[in-house]
Amino acid sequence: MRPIAIDLFAGAGGLSLGFEQAGFDITAAVEIDPIHCATHEYNFPYSKTICASVVDLTGDEIRLRANLGHADIDVVFGGAPCQGFSMIGKRAFDDPRNQLVFHYVRIVQELRPKYCVFENVKGLTLGKHAEFLKELIMALDAAGYDVLLPYCVLNAADYAVPQDRRRLFLIGTRRGLPVPHYPEPSAHRATVWDAIGDLPNADDFNELSDIDSVRARWETKPIYAQRLRGLATDPSNYGYTREFDPNLLSSSLRTEHTELSQSRFLATEQGKTEPISRFRKLAPDGLCNTLRAGTDSARGAFTSPRPIHPFLPRVITVREAARLHSYPDWFRFHSTKWHGFRQIGNSVPPLLARAVAGEILKALGIQPTKPKKLLQLGESDLLTYDMGDAAQHFDVPHDTIAQRSRKTVIRTNMESTKEQVYV
Repeated sequence: MRPIAIDLFAGAGGLSLGFEQAGFDITAAVEIDPIHCATHEYNFPYSKTICASVVDLTGDEIRLRANLGHADIDVVFGGAPCQGFSMIGKRAFDDPRNQLVFHYVRIVQELRPKYCVFENVKGLTLGKHAEFLKELIMALDAAGYDVLLPYCVLNAADYAVPQDRRRLFLIGTRRGLPVPHYPEPSAHRATVWDAIGDLPNADDFNELSDIDSVRARWETKPIYAQRLRGLATDPSNYGYTREFDPNLLSSSLRTEHTELSQSRFLATEQGKTEPISRFRKLAPDGLCNTLRAGTDSARGAFTSPRPIHPFLPRVITVREAARLHSYPDWFRFHSTKWHGFRQIGNSVPPLLARAVAGEILKALGIQPTKPKKLLQLGESDLLTYDMGDAAQHFDVPHDTIAQRSRKTVIRTNMESTKEQVYV
């Protein structure tokens, strides 16, 4: 039996994948956004995807919906959004914008896992934000969990992810159990070109103007890319093998640029920022800058700046972003660029999550095992749902995620492409 884990605030599943690869089974994943839920269900068909807010769930309800009974859960993890940090005259936990963190602690207390992991932005450690962090540690202590101190800000680049991405991790141990460590940096580093240098140019395929995948044949030499493409064995990956065609170039919908934009992109030095769009051009032998999510539909549905390809006059594709985030090629995202980039930018790189999860497995005293079962991925329709379709699929209200859409306008963004945005 593999140890069992529950993902709160699951998104598309970066933490889920990292913990699975370390040797855990993801028995349940809680996520409020139906579109993210659909993507998670596609990639983790064995897991129970619960489309709901943690505010509306209890530990017993999660157990019931995931058919867990009275099983002793090994780990609960998640990255709860934190927004309210004003410390003037009140505790941060009293700020209604931080209720999700409060409910994270509540669900941990109700589920009583052996370990819990809290992940968040590095900024939570700085200035008055650190007062909020102290309150969180105190709340976990009151719930019966010893937090491993000092807490750690880990850079994904130190765990073979070709991206400069720093995230805070807190590890809590149910009182009386062995205490894990934060992971030591990997001896290996990957570069931008290790990640995306083998991928065919999406602009060479007319089909990718309308759909996000196409069959192609190409050669892959870097071991980092071979592992993500499923062509080489990854000895520290104990996740399920998915049935997958390595000649499918997916999540690669093209972005059209004007000739003027293309000329600016070509003129920009690698590793520098293009002055008009403010997009950073990737250096092939360096790291990608932090990939960000952009805003959700309630805040205008704007796309975060996308890096420029090191050699081609365009921004990177969703698949190239996924490679730079350490997602394997079988892992698919929503078919639209906006949702796809948002799902990547909001997630923890799986290799970073795997490193953290591996330390918890050591504390459990469990030797990870590779499942023999070959998993079929979910129905491809899950990746094309609009909000209404996704909400119907999970039987939740269509306005579960707030929409800022009294009217629509067409705006030309810095990439010189037309996008519909909500105002």
